[in-house]
Order: sequence, then structure tokens, then C-alpha cells
Amino acid sequence: QVQLVESGGGLVQAGGSLRLSCATSGTRFNFRRMGWYRQAPEKQRELVATISSGGSTNYADSVKGRFTISRDAAENTVYLQMNSLKPEDTADYYCNSRSWAGTDYWGKGTLVTVSS
Repeated sequence: QVQLVESGGGLVQAGGSLRLSCATSGTRFNFRRMGWYRQAPEKQRELVATISSGGSTNYADSVKGRFTISRDAAENTVYLQMNSLKPEDTADYYCNSRSWAGTDYWGKGTLVTVSS
């Protein structure tokens, strides 16, 4: 059973930084793609960033140049470094893993709140 556990969320002032972590278990970290999504109140969940098994990354336009996704295969962990945070980045952030069979796994989320 694949499990994803996010951590690192919290309250930060605009312009500040946070680093989210997603620890995986129940897998050998063999995935097609992993990523971070977010959902703000009364809005749909949206993609923030992804990283493929080959290391290719993809970002939403709204976070390009501010957020960086990375992984540590030895630690079975995926990170999201968030810099220059804005109030509009406030949301629940979810870790996602997509298997080679196309199955999506989700963490329970971690809340990021950016004050103005």
C-alpha cells in the first residue's frame, strides 16, 4: 500500500519561504511521475509542479521562478521549495504519485498560509 505523507506547511509572511516534504512508503520510489497540487478554499485543485522518473520538471505558470520541485530517491522523499510566497499561494498542498500503471496516490495535504 503506497502512502504519501506531507509536512512543512505553516504560516509565513508574504515574501517568505517554506519547504514542503512528501515522504513515501510502500513503494520502491518507482513511479512515472510525482507532483504537488494545491487547493484553495472554494477553488478546484490545481497542479503546482511535477517531476518525472527521468527528472524532468514542469511548473504552473503562477509559480515558475519561485518554486522548485526536487526528489531524494535514497530518502524516498519529494520536496517543494517555495520562495517569494504570495497571499494567493495560500492553499492546502497535496503530494501526488502516479504509478507506471496510471494509478494516482494522494497524501492528506498540508496547509500553507501566506499573510500579507
